[in-house]
Amino acid sequence: MSAPAAGNAGGAVGVAITGGRVIDPANGIDGPHDLFLHAGRVAALDRPPPGFRAEREIDARGKVVCPGIVDLCARMREPGHEHKATIASETAAAVRAGITTLCCPPDTDPVIDTPAVVELIRRRSGQCGAARVFAVGALTQGLGGSQLSEMAALKSAGCVAVSNALAPLSGMLILRRALEYAATFDLTVFLHPEDPALQDGGCVHEGVVATRLGLPGIPEAAETAAVAASLALIEQTGARAHFCRLSTARAVRMVARARHDGIPVTADVCAHQLFLTETDVGGFDGLYHVRPPLRTTGDRDGLRAGLAKGTLDAVCSDHQPHEADAKLAPFPATAPGISALETLLPLTLRLVGEGVLDLPAALARLTCGPARILGLPFGTLSLGASADVCVFDPERHWRLEEGEMLSRGHNTPFLGWEFTGRVSHTLVGGRLVYEAPA
Repeated sequence: MSAPAAGNAGGAVGVAITGGRVIDPANGIDGPHDLFLHAGRVAALDRPPPGFRAEREIDARGKVVCPGIVDLCARMREPGHEHKATIASETAAAVRAGITTLCCPPDTDPVIDTPAVVELIRRRSGQCGAARVFAVGALTQGLGGSQLSEMAALKSAGCVAVSNALAPLSGMLILRRALEYAATFDLTVFLHPEDPALQDGGCVHEGVVATRLGLPGIPEAAETAAVAASLALIEQTGARAHFCRLSTARAVRMVARARHDGIPVTADVCAHQLFLTETDVGGFDGLYHVRPPLRTTGDRDGLRAGLAKGTLDAVCSDHQPHEADAKLAPFPATAPGISALETLLPLTLRLVGEGVLDLPAALARLTCGPARILGLPFGTLSLGASADVCVFDPERHWRLEEGEMLSRGHNTPFLGWEFTGRVSHTLVGGRLVYEAPA
């Protein structure tokens, strides 16, 4: 197990990455190229700029060179839940997995509803010197669902979006006011579509598996009813909105129809929903307890189709590290969520191996797709862009072992899975922050 490599402070080191297959979906680049980085920026492709001197050369022969991955949802557990993980531990795990930019949801403790908490996260992530961490501000004060937060102040402090995370809103009127307020300040609203009354304390998909196991179910309608209501308000207010972690094929079709009608909405899916289904819950293993729940095989296939068609703009980790005890209770009492940073890229590459996406399209869902949702200038290797780079070996076979994970959370159902594709180097702003052992 290796730790992140130290880089030159300030990102001013000249780096040449040679011999690799450069894939930059934002610019339609896919082919053998040399990439040159200087002063923390992408300096040139193929030929070094005048006067360039490489203080570091990375041999990328047989490897893919792409923009650093942008993850729309990763809980760092700091502040407030450091017994589960910290910004330091999780950003170290992120850069090992090729992730250079992370979004932290607002359900920390204290909640991200003041500029002070945003600054705390920004400063702490800067001290760690690994991946960038951007805060998503709270939609309502304390995530209480009734009083709007000071969105203008949160945006000024650096929040890239606002969300109520998984906490319910008091009603549709508060969502309408929130969308109107956010639109005034050109903020994207992240929506987790789940009707709380229909969710009704469920923990698995409502269907034959839930019935057989005697577990309380969450119907498909809990998601689709929330999507339908939200779309009506998004259309009326003209706000820019993003649906987080869709889990049903019907919701994907609803978003596709809305986009066809010109409603400004985007959507993502978490990687585990593209592989796991309700049948995996059969052993009452709390590692499969997630929210939204694992759905049917038909839903999984619908999510994959939506990803291939571009209805789903991004794949995210929905990283939720937990201590071991959080997954040891009876299934309904376990904490939902998967430690997922270290499987985001390999699971997406598995979609390529299974013919769901080609490699450039898969990387687009991890790089320029999420960056565009956030309105951030990352996820690209354009000249002058921040030199955030992931280099990985697409043929490297490896197994996910608990003892080799860098995340403090080892709560993943993918332990023991065989993957193809392993990151060898990660650079953030031109700094080498991770290098795999030789």
